[in-house]
Amino acid sequence: MRRRNFVMLLGGAAVLSLRARAQQSPKMWRIGYLGFGSASSWTSEIEALRSGLRGLGYIEGKNISIEYRWAQQADQTFDLATELVQMNVDVIFAPASTQVEPARRATNRIPIVFAQHADPVGLGDVASLSRPGGNITGMSMLLTELSVKELEILSETFPNAARIGVLWNPTTPSHPTAVRAIVAASEKLGVRVVLAPAGSVAEIQEAFAMMSREQVSGVLVLSSPLYNTHGELLAEYQMKHRLPEIFANKGNVNAGGLISYGADLDDLYRRAAAYIDKIFKGAKPADLPVEQASKYLMVINLKTAKALGVTIPQNVLARADEIIE
Repeated sequence: MRRRNFVMLLGGAAVLSLRARAQQSPKMWRIGYLGFGSASSWTSEIEALRSGLRGLGYIEGKNISIEYRWAQQADQTFDLATELVQMNVDVIFAPASTQVEPARRATNRIPIVFAQHADPVGLGDVASLSRPGGNITGMSMLLTELSVKELEILSETFPNAARIGVLWNPTTPSHPTAVRAIVAASEKLGVRVVLAPAGSVAEIQEAFAMMSREQVSGVLVLSSPLYNTHGELLAEYQMKHRLPEIFANKGNVNAGGLISYGADLDDLYRRAAAYIDKIFKGAKPADLPVEQASKYLMVINLKTAKALGVTIPQNVLARADEIIE
């Protein structure tokens, strides 16, 4: 009897030891981050995502790891998405439509979370905002509506403008829809838009040269990972051709652009962390409603305005959330 009790005691101790180890070694969740451009261009947004995850109890190296993959061109995103699928990550974080489209082609099994999708329903990435219905969900930034608003702000800033340039990226899935909305809005505003497609750095240079020849008064730069990544280059062409720019993202104004009006990307990335948390806890993307941006920022760079010799009307200045001097 004593020997049997001893064996039972050893068995119980082994079970307790295994349980203790399980508690000390939580599951290591893996997030595949499908980025575009260089990581240095997205430091604020990346930190916002990481901050959101930390707030939900996820610590890198302890219970999550993030596998970053950065495409330098749009045609590289599918191969990188496929690489993340082959690694069998638990979630693919594909911030915008540029990354969501190739991620969707790469997998219908691994959950995909986006943070700044321009038009998830219109592009067919989700069935509806309330019930996405597939393996994709996240936060939307309403690019089409924002682009029309940016055109209005640029028209207010330059009330005598006869032509306004529109820099758009044919490789960004949401841009054709936004361009159509901008053209329709321009007719109501009584201005002519000059469309300048650019899907690469070389094409950006050609687009600005063309808009300069067309004598546009300003340039509306549609939000795109390519343009967000090359903020300093766009600011350089702005000064070279004397073409004031309006953007959707504050980062472009920090880099030297004139005005931005758009969703607070840091807020969107931080909130996207909640989707990842819910998926880790067993929720299905199909059942997680897409949320829309709720915080919008208007930023004006007066230092740039002075360098361009531009006077920002008082009614536009009064609406700014932040002014860079």
